[in-house]
Amino acid sequence: MEYVYLTKEGLDKLKKELQDLKFNKRPIISQKIATARDHGDLKENAEYHAAREELSLLETKLHQLQDKVARARIIDENDVTIDHVSILTSVNVQDLKRDKEYEYTLVSSEETDTKMNKISIASPVGKGLLGKKVGEIAEIEVPAGILRYKILSITK
Repeated sequence: MEYVYLTKEGLDKLKKELQDLKFNKRPIISQKIATARDHGDLKENAEYHAAREELSLLETKLHQLQDKVARARIIDENDVTIDHVSILTSVNVQDLKRDKEYEYTLVSSEETDTKMNKISIASPVGKGLLGKKVGEIAEIEVPAGILRYKILSITK
């Protein structure tokens, strides 16, 4: 079984979304189905079929969230070290081609937020930075070519 590594806040967010889908959205969709069923012939009832499709998509999402929660492992931020790039570290890099600096925080796929520069450890850049130490060069293959990042600093 492959674990899903999350912060406490990330797990709480998934659980909250799961509760919302189960106890708020599912009853609403079930009511739509019941209402559409009352309109008569189900073979030609587009409203009924649309509501059933919506419920099917919701059930798939519910199953995926339940699976992630079941496989979740909490990462204790106190256990994270800054001697190398790892999950929950922030890394300041210099793009050697463009001579620009970027800062990324490496997180799980479920906690990715590009607006906050939180990138997934499963992304090409995240994978390429993992394990690197200050001063090392990371050569990362991305669809646009090869990125060359020099690790300037690592923080929590």
